[in-house]
Amino acid sequence: MFLSIFDIFKPGIGPSSSHTMGPMVAAARFLTALRGGAEPEPGAGPPARLTATLHGSLAWTGKGHATDRAVMLGLLGFEPASVDMDAAETALTRLWADRTVTPDGLSEMAFDPDTDVVFDWGPPLPGHANGLVLRAFDAAGNLRMEETYYSVGGGFVVTARELTDPPDLHAAKAEAGFPFPFGTAVEMLQMGTRADLSIAQMKWRNECALIPEAALGDRIDVIWRAMDACIDRGLAQDGILPGGLSVRRRAKAIHAQLRDEAGKNLAQPHVVNDWLSVYAMAVNEENAAGGAVVTSPTNGAAGVVPATIRYYRDHCVGATEQGIQTFLLTAAAIGGLIKHNASISGAEVGCQGEVGSASAMAAAGLCAALGGTNAQIENAAEIALEHHLGMTCDPAGGLVQVPCIERNGLGAIKAVSAASLSLRGDGTHFMPLDNCIEAMRQTGRDMSEKYKETSQGGLAVNLPEC
Repeated sequence: MFLSIFDIFKPGIGPSSSHTMGPMVAAARFLTALRGGAEPEPGAGPPARLTATLHGSLAWTGKGHATDRAVMLGLLGFEPASVDMDAAETALTRLWADRTVTPDGLSEMAFDPDTDVVFDWGPPLPGHANGLVLRAFDAAGNLRMEETYYSVGGGFVVTARELTDPPDLHAAKAEAGFPFPFGTAVEMLQMGTRADLSIAQMKWRNECALIPEAALGDRIDVIWRAMDACIDRGLAQDGILPGGLSVRRRAKAIHAQLRDEAGKNLAQPHVVNDWLSVYAMAVNEENAAGGAVVTSPTNGAAGVVPATIRYYRDHCVGATEQGIQTFLLTAAAIGGLIKHNASISGAEVGCQGEVGSASAMAAAGLCAALGGTNAQIENAAEIALEHHLGMTCDPAGGLVQVPCIERNGLGAIKAVSAASLSLRGDGTHFMPLDNCIEAMRQTGRDMSEKYKETSQGGLAVNLPEC
């Protein structure tokens, strides 16, 4: 099993990796297929009209997550990692006026935002809770091409065929030549012991199978700079978040209070929790506003890892730039294990798969940066994940605001506590990380659909009277 650090940490836009970034990626992939990457239906003419149908959680909370807008942007030729928001807004305005799209390499095609994005609130598609079907028709209305995509969390997208017939991972590992192809935490610890290497060192060597070593460090630094910049943007903004809940941004005001208290030497010992929370809230307020974020491993949980790294850099004794790289490499290794063996999708397993996974990644990363052994790192990840088991995904109004913004702050606090506890021991503990990941998968399987990013239960239906 190998997931690159650049698969786990991807630049994109808010408010959701699965509901915004994923559908945008799917639409871009569909355009590639139309350009000649797939065989059209027999007898069909050139594509003249496009449609999109959203299923499952993409339908139930698609409006709040701007899924329809994301599909439109994808069909206009934009992709999450490189989208210019000013150019995107101009293109969307033109689309609403002209009701057509003309992506590069394709002729003009009809696409009416009012009627050609369909929210199907019936049963979800069989492969995953986040499903969408994209279709192209010729001028006579004949189907030219149809593809079903699943947005499986963290901006990852697979077709229905890829989901049911995945590539041979063992063959891919052998071909790529990854020196440490661990697929479980047990394998990870065993390989580290045999090679006398840390988790971060093994992850680094795996990455070097794909990326020149001379460039790898710089690329990892780009991830952190993007995260750090997102925190700073969030701390500088105020006002009301979009979406209709009238949720006010709080990070800027809280940060100002914390800085004022620090200057007066009046802070309580537990104030460090407020620093962790405000860093995380800054990121998730930016995400809720549709700003630029880094999946960590998802958008809905994008504040936990950056907040914990900022805590390490600005508040921990002996923090270094190398420590930040160690943090990110270790966190990515843990995130890859969770995604491979369970899920990071709130629509599939609830928020335990989003904030819970992020907290486990952050705990492992902080433990590593502070000098923890591989056994202590695995212990830190397990502690953090264990204490998110059963957490539901029940966003009010289908928006990544309540309870998501504060939940990231608490996820960061749990990550620091888990890392600290693990560093007080020798790594010996009762519940292995692999078993905890499996417990999370089983819990998500058994969880009611009401609590898996459908906004049909929990906090989402217990709102204050207006």
